[in-house]
Formats: sequence, C-alpha cells, structure tokens
Amino acid sequence: MTRDARVYVRRRGRLTSGQARALAEHAHRYRLADPADCSPPVLLEVGFGMGQALAAFAEAHPDWTCVGVDVYQPGIGSLILQCERAEIENVRVVEDDVRRVLPRWPDASVRLVAVYFPDPWPKARHHKRRLVQPPFAAEVARVLEPGGRVLLATDWAPYAERMLEVMDAEPGLVNASGPGAFAPRPSERPVTRFESRGQALGHAVWDLAYTKD
Repeated sequence: MTRDARVYVRRRGRLTSGQARALAEHAHRYRLADPADCSPPVLLEVGFGMGQALAAFAEAHPDWTCVGVDVYQPGIGSLILQCERAEIENVRVVEDDVRRVLPRWPDASVRLVAVYFPDPWPKARHHKRRLVQPPFAAEVARVLEPGGRVLLATDWAPYAERMLEVMDAEPGLVNASGPGAFAPRPSERPVTRFESRGQALGHAVWDLAYTKD
C-alpha cells in the first residue's frame, strides 16, 4: 500500500477545555496499541471527524469493539469526551495515518469498515492524497471478514464517482446495490453536525456499500 502521499494533514486545531481535559485525563484508556487485541466483532471507522457517528454506533452496539483512526486532536478529544459522558467503554482510538495502520491489521478480522466524508482533495494536483485509491480498497478487502461490509459516504460529486470506480474495481468486494450504483443511506450512519451544515447549503450526499464474499 503506497505511502508516498499524505492522506491526512496533521492539524492540531483549537481544543475546547473539555476536549483538552478528556485527552489529558482519559486518552490512555482508549489508545489501541495492537490491532490483534480487538475482540470481535470489530468496527473500523477511518477518519471519524468529531466522533459522533462512532460514539453513536458504539453505544448502540456494546458487544462490538469500535475503533477509530484519525489524527485530528479536537476530534479525538471530542470522541473521548462523548464516551466519558455516556459511559461508552467499547471505543478504541489509533492516532495515525490509516495507510500505516491497515497493513498491521490481521486478515479477515473486521466486520464493518466505515469511511464517512473523507477529504475530497478537490485540486487535481492533490488527487494523489485521496484516501480511496486501489491500494486502500485492496487493504479493506483483506481485513474484512467474509460477509463483512464497507460503507462510504461523500458530499463531493467528482469524488463520489471516483470512489465508485475504485471500489467497484476491487475484486474482493461486491457492490451491494449492483455495479455502478450508489447505495441508499445506511441505518448505521447518523446525520452528524457536519452533514447537517451541508444539507442546509443544499449539498447532496452519495453513499456506497460493499460486501466481501
């Protein structure tokens, strides 16, 4: 899996007092050092933003291990704060670029991969930084257990078409809606504040869903 272009720009961002306190006092309890330590079933969310979708899924599925991979400090702090307030104990965090994380993940060990609103990198010279590329699709297919699923969403039309092209071309995955088709909104994906702001501006959202045979 190529590592020559960064998917994430490591942004520190401005932490709220609650996020800073959550990171300082509780982050150690949520860090995941070894993917092999995850008890199945496993959700792997790549780029979880402010953590709303991940926290909601974890709270609704207490028997799952719910892992988020991201580098955005305010988002990590927000997720931990939500978990502390709701007493959610089945969330783990990996603070790293997912392209360094996935190769360390055991084969056929994840039931659900979620990729919601990855950075579209709209400028042509930055397209190489986009997350959803053939090597990423191949790694997702490898880590998914048989029957496992990957859900993706974007509000950037050109990226939606590219994601569909890349994921449809991965031989280890099957488009749940049929080749070349987008998916209905999955029940697992709540409407976050990010999406609500986009809807208010008239932004459409494209969902994709794939399964592993």
